[in-house]
Amino acid sequence: MSQYAMVIDLNRCVGCHACAMACRAEWQVPAKEGYRRNWVKRLGPADGGSGLSFTFYPGLCNHCDRPACTQVCPADPVEKTFKDPKTGATKTMTVPATWKDPFNGSVQIDKERCQGCGACADACPYGARYVNETPDGPKADKCTFCVERLAQGLKPACVQTCIADARIFGDLDDPNSEVAKYVKNGAIRLESAAVKIGPNVRYFGKKKDLALLDATCTPKAMPEASLDRRKALAQLMAPAVKKAKNLGLLGLAGALLVKGAQEGQDEE
Repeated sequence: MSQYAMVIDLNRCVGCHACAMACRAEWQVPAKEGYRRNWVKRLGPADGGSGLSFTFYPGLCNHCDRPACTQVCPADPVEKTFKDPKTGATKTMTVPATWKDPFNGSVQIDKERCQGCGACADACPYGARYVNETPDGPKADKCTFCVERLAQGLKPACVQTCIADARIFGDLDDPNSEVAKYVKNGAIRLESAAVKIGPNVRYFGKKKDLALLDATCTPKAMPEASLDRRKALAQLMAPAVKKAKNLGLLGLAGALLVKGAQEGQDEE
């Protein structure tokens, strides 16, 4: 068993956005507002409670221990067999269109079965998902820890591109890994009393920088507004989406589904 994790070293990050640009290029993320798999936000100058700080918030999907996104996906669950590339061991689980891998701990999306309803994006307290318009209709998208690149022996695109080596990727369950050593030395999770879902992206840096990051970017509540409505709408539309897919009209059905969900949000 492994738990893929990433540590962002704020002492090294220069806010150049090379990581975000590399991710966008690698995965062909459209250059539209709100469409991103990772991001870099400038914080400060401000007092986070431990002195004047100026730092950055490089964010991405946290591949959480208890991901809220996987719990709300309305897609019909199917059996899926996972295989550990290290040992060859397999495990069969019943999963919706998004799940947490039992062997590497990453959270993934089945784009074939995703209905594009946005329930998972609504459920994420970190805002790490978005709904992408594709030729096959709307599909949820986010950071995957570049598992496709990992399978080829490569590093995640953002890690490989970082000019300051501020992104450290590895197996948190391996005590000899760099990420495990960073955690032992004080790398923090962005968690609050109300949001404790075990993010596996952590941050390391000066006390004042971590204080500003925590005060500014840690979610203080789990999302609730419109989530039940969007999930219910997706379940209601599921038969129509399935029929439309069989007729080659999934793009239209998916677009109508997302449009209806967005209109429902606007009514609140």
